[in-house]
Amino acid sequence: MQLASSPETSATSAPYPFDIRRISDVAGAEIFGVDLKQPVSDTLKDAIMRAFLEFHVLVFRGQDLTKDEQHQFSLNFGTLEHHVGRLADGTPFPIVHTVTNLDADGNPTEKTVAKGNYHWHTDKSYHAIPSLMSMLHAKEIPPKGGDTQFANTRMGYASLSPAMKERIADMQVEHSWEASRRNVGAPPPSEEQKRERPPVTHPLVRTHPDTGDKTIYLGHHVSHIVGLPKDESDALLEELTEHTTQPKFTYTHQWRQGDYTMWDNRCLLHRARPNYEVGRDRRLLHRTVIIGTKPY
Repeated sequence: MQLASSPETSATSAPYPFDIRRISDVAGAEIFGVDLKQPVSDTLKDAIMRAFLEFHVLVFRGQDLTKDEQHQFSLNFGTLEHHVGRLADGTPFPIVHTVTNLDADGNPTEKTVAKGNYHWHTDKSYHAIPSLMSMLHAKEIPPKGGDTQFANTRMGYASLSPAMKERIADMQVEHSWEASRRNVGAPPPSEEQKRERPPVTHPLVRTHPDTGDKTIYLGHHVSHIVGLPKDESDALLEELTEHTTQPKFTYTHQWRQGDYTMWDNRCLLHRARPNYEVGRDRRLLHRTVIIGTKPY
């Protein structure tokens, strides 16, 4: 693969076979000079994964991949997940699916936007084996806004009081597709979808399988903390979410045309921001998700 240099190279690029620049102390690094259309060598794949673990969010600038090319690139990092969500005709989302505010005629509209994306979550936590990595490729972006925010749940956990860490250490949380829909005011899932994605239980304090760091594992896919009364569960989940998503733990990604962004669902929450003219400006991104491992 041909690697170009960048005038914005920083000292952090020394261990990597590409130019890389940190863009946030919370999470985020830009990578320059890598054409994701080209085959990925083992050396490059290993370097991308090292950067992924160091920075949690990677942004490859100036990419232009088709859905098939995104599919092929994504396969370098594991098995792609299928989706329980349905298109307007009732068929499941394709494995490379579109995140957009465009209707069937290609016109911007507020009606087609998935409102759940505006709430803090980690992808597919309602799966028994939830997501490792998500990827979004910006094909069309608004002239202003339409950002994506990331909250570092490792930092959030590390800053908890010793008493809170002890309190939540062994708590289990139920996640489900049904709760996810209910929590954002979306139509309930079909019986088929509920059978396809029954409720699952994960630890509230998760151990990152690659780094060993403790993280807080929550988001709008959560139903409740097992064994707590509903009021107490709701209050604690709200308290932990507000704590973890404070500005000091958050990075806001302002999209550029051609950005290809990948992030670590095991130590981040994320949400889209409706800070653009949703009914007027076009926003279209292609999404793939990589299966992870069972949380512990």
